[in-house]
Amino acid sequence: MRRITQLPNKIRIVSQEFKDRESASIGVWVAAGGRYENTQNKGVAHFLEHIAFKGSAQYSCDEIKQLVEGVGGNLNAFTAEEETCYYAKVPASHLKQTFDILADISFFPKITPKDLEKERAVILEEIKMYHDLPQYYVGELLEELLWPDHPLGQSLAGTSKSVGEMSVGHLRDFKNTHYVPANTVISACGSMKHEELVKLVSAKLGRLTGSCTASYIPARRAQEKPAVHLYHKQTEQMHLALGYLAYETNHKDYYVLALLSIILGGNMSSRLFNEVREKRGLAYSVSSGIKSLNDTGVFMVRAGVDNSKIVSALDLILKVLAKTASGGVKDDEFKRAQEYYMGQSLLGLEDTMDQMLWMGGGVISDDKVKSLSDIIKKIKAVTPSDIKRVTKEILNPKRLNVAIIGPMSEEQQKQLRAIANLP
Repeated sequence: MRRITQLPNKIRIVSQEFKDRESASIGVWVAAGGRYENTQNKGVAHFLEHIAFKGSAQYSCDEIKQLVEGVGGNLNAFTAEEETCYYAKVPASHLKQTFDILADISFFPKITPKDLEKERAVILEEIKMYHDLPQYYVGELLEELLWPDHPLGQSLAGTSKSVGEMSVGHLRDFKNTHYVPANTVISACGSMKHEELVKLVSAKLGRLTGSCTASYIPARRAQEKPAVHLYHKQTEQMHLALGYLAYETNHKDYYVLALLSIILGGNMSSRLFNEVREKRGLAYSVSSGIKSLNDTGVFMVRAGVDNSKIVSALDLILKVLAKTASGGVKDDEFKRAQEYYMGQSLLGLEDTMDQMLWMGGGVISDDKVKSLSDIIKKIKAVTPSDIKRVTKEILNPKRLNVAIIGPMSEEQQKQLRAIANLP
């Protein structure tokens, strides 16, 4: 049974017990991510996540890794736009010590000047690495188009300038502002008792104080004209990313858009996969997906295309999208999309780590966990006419943003702009 408890200092604890599992997964979530930053400290949330593993009040850098990996477990962390999570999966008998480690590095990191300089070099290399991966970097270019002059349109890792100027003070100020009880969720799943977890958290973090007054800049919800970024780079393959401003997480049509994404490019039965890859061989990979945040979202299409076929590929992708917007979807593909979404949702919650991430992500963003039965109910309530309505709204040419990386000739650039009516 899933249970949620809030401590007197407002830390929230959510857990799901599975008596038949040998493992336990646990995460420390903090509502602090890239969109809470500014130009001066861009990348600070990610930097703080990195430096937490260098040592804390109770554990050295080596102990942090060895005490978890030494019992067969694994630990890691991630920084997203709206949250940061430190997590681990271990044999259930080692949950107590593992939580103590995660909590200590999250809330009591040392953040020394020496460690800052070491990790600064690591992150600068990470930024270079992602810039050298066009399939990744094209996504950053797309986000710049979607949310110009906004933290959401800037890299989570920061820039060479912002990371190069990052100080111990920047890291400590960000931690002290955001790493407070009301911003914290502890999520756990597996062979464990909720009451015992509450005792662990209360003993370790129950005396934490502080309130968060930080907020983020609202994201734009409308777009008046299409935008494009054609990035010339000598690559063996063109990398294409299309994006349309879409719905926030709790929008009434979120699940309609989710089904549309499956129909268009969510699997090998999708329209884009069949038309672009199977029938014409214009791309090795082509897919669509959605990303939703508290107040905005994006529907995107991505493809890796032969350098000589980029114009044909973009033309075909846009025609598939336009045909869907004008003609709607067939009953059989609509039913397949519903079954696919429900099946993937069910399969995606079988592992203790998947469950932990699901619960923690729900509570940190929305103060609740959506049940699978509620999601299935909403998916079944979607109709083909809903798909057609949402398709027309979201896939509006004025909302189109196109980012492409590759060795484009001037003629190709001219043709690409003409096809999509891009500036």
